[in-house]
Formats: sequence, C-alpha cells, structure tokens
Amino acid sequence: MNYYIIIPAHNEEKFIGLTLDSLVNQTVLPKKAVIVNDNSTDATANIVQSYIEKHPWISLVEKKSDAIHLPGSKVIQAFQTGLATLDEAYDLMVKGDSDLIFPPHYFETIIKHFESDPQIGMAGGFAYIEKNGEWILENLTDKDHIRGAFKAYRKATFQQIGGLKPAMGWDTVDELLCKFYNWKVVTDESLKVKHLKPTGANYNQASRYKQGEAFYTLGYGFFITAVASLKLAMRKGKPLLFIDYIKGFWKAKAENKTMLVTPEQAKFVKAYRWKKMKEKIAPKPPKGA
Repeated sequence: MNYYIIIPAHNEEKFIGLTLDSLVNQTVLPKKAVIVNDNSTDATANIVQSYIEKHPWISLVEKKSDAIHLPGSKVIQAFQTGLATLDEAYDLMVKGDSDLIFPPHYFETIIKHFESDPQIGMAGGFAYIEKNGEWILENLTDKDHIRGAFKAYRKATFQQIGGLKPAMGWDTVDELLCKFYNWKVVTDESLKVKHLKPTGANYNQASRYKQGEAFYTLGYGFFITAVASLKLAMRKGKPLLFIDYIKGFWKAKAENKTMLVTPEQAKFVKAYRWKKMKEKIAPKPPKGA
C-alpha cells in the first residue's frame, strides 16, 4: 500500500532532521512526504532542502500564517496546504508532526494492519517522551485513541470523514466520525514513537480555553465535558486546567460556536461517550460468569 505523509513544521530546526532521518530509514518508504514550512524564522527549510537533494520523494511547501500557536487550526491549515499539492494515488494518508522519531518498522507494521482488515479506517502507535533519561508513555489519552502527532487513514475513510477539521478537537472528531461511519480505529502498543517535545509546551491560556471550546463543538454537552476536562487536567498533572477548560466550554456556548459535527453525529457522539463512561465504572463480571 502506498502512503503519503504530510508534516507541518514551524521553527523545528532542532528536531526536523531527526524526524526525516526516521522516515528515510523506514523499512517501507513513503511514496511522497510533504513538509509544510509554516512561517519558520529558523533553518527548518534549509534542513528539509538538504534531504530533498538525496530523497526526491520529499518535497517542501511554504506557508505564511500568524506566528501565534493556536492548537488545532494552525497545524491543520498547514496540513491542508500540503494536501493541496498531492494527487490521489495513495492508499493511506498520514498526518505527522515534525518532532517525532518513528521506529524503522513503523509504517510497515501500520500497512499490515490496514491489509489485515478492510474495515480498519485509522491506525497508529503510541507517543513516548523522555523523562530522567528514560522514554515513558506520554499518557494523555486512552489506549484506544491515536495521538494527533501521527495519524494514518485509509483513503476511503479520510475522504468519507471530510478530511481533517481546522479546529482544536480535530484529532478526536476524526475518530468519532470513523466510528459513526462504522470504520475501526486500531492502536498498536508495540509501535513506540519518540515525541521530542511534550504536548502543549507552547500553549498559552487562550489555547487552554480552546480545549473547552473543542469539547463544546464536539457535541459533548456540559456533563461529559466536565468529566473529560477533569480527566485531562489530572493526566497532565495540572488540576487547575479544569477551570480553563470549563471556562472555554461556556465561552463557546455563549458565542454559539460552529459545531464540528452535525446534529445526528452529535447524538451519536454523546451516546458513544456515555457508553464508554459506563463501561469504565461498571464492575467486571467474575470469570466464568
């Protein structure tokens, strides 16, 4: 299966070379890799150019956008700029980040998953961060969620969900829409991707409000938002983030922000989230029952 990968990059001179090294050392190479240089003021573009000279399947696209880092919208707008340069001769579309080190067999294994079951719509591994000299799981999400840093989509799935939404919450709504359209989402714990920058390192308070806005636009409603906000804040080890998330939710509701899902999809999302919560609190039946 052919895969294309699009990697947005903003001032990533420190890491982009490591990411590209891990790509060129894959046991199955991408058919095309597009690096979108999003208004960088450092040597990011020069580094990418040095790889293009040796690997013609890599290309560089320039994009000018605001310098401010707003999670979701900025990175997906850059992704869409890269997507516009590509044809449709792919089987899998991958959105990557520019601060990753993929294990050499990563994409070979991802392809095997897709080949094993035509109903698999998305697949991915897990992010690991360095702490005290050891690489540990960046435990911000459930084990059945694929991190936004590395998402692989079957072509039919990618097109059916309407591509990626330029808003925070894009990497949750894509999976919810996958399930809405009866595609499977597969995570593989054996695929350990090194994430060189902790998630949210550049986020300011306005960005943190965006998380609450994302919960609103996903159609969660207040109660599910409160549970999700508390869970995420605790996982990040910053309980006070809960307040920012809730403020963001009410702000979005007051401003009647545009939803990322249709009313029918929002109904599905709520039912799915309730089901997942009940599964976690319900006692497991004894063995043999």
